[in-house]
Amino acid sequence: MNKQNILGHLSKDLPASVVVFLVALPLCLGIALASGAPLYSGIIAGIVGGIVVGAMSGSSLGVSGPAAGLAVIVLTAIQDLGSFEVFLVAVVLAGILQIIMGIARMGIIAYYFPSSVIHGMLAGIGVLIFFKQIPHALGYDKDPEGDFRFIQVDSENTFSEISRAFSNISPSVVIITVISLAILLLWQTKFISKIKVLAAVPGPLLAVIVGIVLNVFFAKYPSMAIDADHLVKLPVPKSFNDFLGNFTFPDFSAITDYRVILTAAIIAVVASLETLLCVEATDKLDPHKNITPTNKELIAQGAGNIISGLIGGLPVTQVIVRSSANIQSGGRTKLSSIVHGFLLLISVVLIPTLLNMIPLATLAAILLIVGYKLAKPALFKKMWSQGWSQFIPFIVTVVCIFFIDLLWGISLGLAVAIIVILWNNFKIPFMLEVDDDGSQKEIVLVLSESVTFLNKASLLNTLDKIPDGSKLTIDASNTFFMHQDVLEIIEDFKIHAENTNIDLKLIDLYDHKDKMPKTNFIISKN
Repeated sequence: MNKQNILGHLSKDLPASVVVFLVALPLCLGIALASGAPLYSGIIAGIVGGIVVGAMSGSSLGVSGPAAGLAVIVLTAIQDLGSFEVFLVAVVLAGILQIIMGIARMGIIAYYFPSSVIHGMLAGIGVLIFFKQIPHALGYDKDPEGDFRFIQVDSENTFSEISRAFSNISPSVVIITVISLAILLLWQTKFISKIKVLAAVPGPLLAVIVGIVLNVFFAKYPSMAIDADHLVKLPVPKSFNDFLGNFTFPDFSAITDYRVILTAAIIAVVASLETLLCVEATDKLDPHKNITPTNKELIAQGAGNIISGLIGGLPVTQVIVRSSANIQSGGRTKLSSIVHGFLLLISVVLIPTLLNMIPLATLAAILLIVGYKLAKPALFKKMWSQGWSQFIPFIVTVVCIFFIDLLWGISLGLAVAIIVILWNNFKIPFMLEVDDDGSQKEIVLVLSESVTFLNKASLLNTLDKIPDGSKLTIDASNTFFMHQDVLEIIEDFKIHAENTNIDLKLIDLYDHKDKMPKTNFIISKN
């Protein structure tokens, strides 16, 4: 996208960048905490993901930063490698591997994931975000932002945490949540859009400002004061040198350690898979249906991880929570992602004290809206209407993401989708037509375009049921691929037919190799 196109959407990208920044800030901190890493490592990853990856990426609306899906891997790796500095070496090496993967054109991997699983990923994350924000919306904050596992770091699970939250409701927090939700919902109505002065102010930004004002107001009354645990917790540097002291540098003396290399490979594979799936999901959410160049995205993510690792940041991936917030806030180009990175950088240097006055309730309200839009009931209804072959992989993905984690959910959803495909292949390798004229059955078996070894059982079962004395035609005129095993089954049946008075006719059985369809792609650049 050229410079003119990017600057042409400033009025939409700048407000969207503010929303993404507000969503990203607590998530960066929470994911760092859940990963057992320094808090600033999450902020650094968010800055790099926004500025570096955002500038290099070909994605119009994708936003990168530290990912909750890598938290367990990071936590385990830091413990196994003995120090955060050694772990950073693995992050740098992972970035190099991702660049190699991009050059090797491995970005096509995501295209092999069925849409039912991608929709399930979006809905599963939406449900997860929604439920995880309920305690924060009520004023119970034992589990930090960024912990998206069912079994939480505070030893509770998602449901028990909500139950405890209802037993520990903070009236002041609930007031802020309700007012924030009211502002966010009102700002999405046509009424506000018709009033240019009000429409020019992003709803989430207004909600944050109102949240800060209410927090200051409640602080004047001890019984209504909001506990510090329910506010954003950003480290406050006393000076610029103090800020620079939060950067950590890798210990390259461990670069030959096989454990570091293995960790790098794991991070590269998992981060790349999560990025590519997020790219696919973001492109589906994009109202303008832009297509992200996946190989370029892998190279951008690799460069981001190299820089993040060199200055003390967590691994970065493209992240669906921030990307969907960007889309829902009206972002149009990658400028919104880049600006959100600069906002993170500027805010932690210049206004950390102000940011620490933001109630988590306001951010919870923003994420409740994001989660609901990702998992609208209409999406579940749509997937149900498409039949069980679409709905089952979809719902398995949703449930497993909620109760296990993102990668397990996607893996199990994909496994179920493959089983459904195999089952459909098992059942439908051909079309069967039967015409009974009263004296002799005439049966036509029309083979599909591709008949593989997966169809052997159903074909054998069908041929076994052909009654003696029938007229049977096996029509392969539409078939361009037939597995040798299937051909042998038909040849064996030809011998069987001679012994059972079956009048067998074969059409184009041996001509399928010459009928491979040719598809011409015409690409024009406008």
